Amino acid sequence: MPDLRSIPDETKWKLAAQCAARLPAMYELVFSPEFGERYDELEQEIWVGLAKFAFDIARSLRLPIKNAQDLGQSMSTVRTILFGPDYKDEAMDVGEDGSVVIVKHCPFVAEAIGVGASPDRAFKRCLAFTLSMQKTLNPEYKSRYVRAMCMGDRQCEIKVDVDTEIGKKQDNPKQA
Repeated sequence: MPDLRSIPDETKWKLAAQCAARLPAMYELVFSPEFGERYDELEQEIWVGLAKFAFDIARSLRLPIKNAQDLGQSMSTVRTILFGPDYKDEAMDVGEDGSVVIVKHCPFVAEAIGVGASPDRAFKRCLAFTLSMQKTLNPEYKSRYVRAMCMGDRQCEIKVDVDTEIGKKQDNPKQA
């Protein structure tokens, strides 16, 4: 029997990430029929909470978050740390202060399909996590999905840019 130390760290990380990516789909299959729409609300709270942990990771690693390019790259780094080596994305600079994160492989979609869950349910999880993580990292910016694999697109595209509504809300406190 192999000793745990003889198994390469990369292999252990990959297997642990695969297990973690499979769990949301398995929980969905078991609990969603019992809780109905309430399940989605509860699950989204969990992913918002995970986004706070993502902030802690970014802060502890001193990842840059001052502009959209920094945010896109830092979000990509944190996602790979949390979701494992099968999560494949890249952040591209767009314009003066914009970024697009392109996700080419998502283990949550792959594992949902693997256990017989619907991959489109992964979108609510990802949306809650991504938007909350980005706002927690730097609230002066906003993120929005342009494309999503779990909704049938070839890849995900998440646009990050300055939140122009923040300045308007600060100028007009009634909008806040």
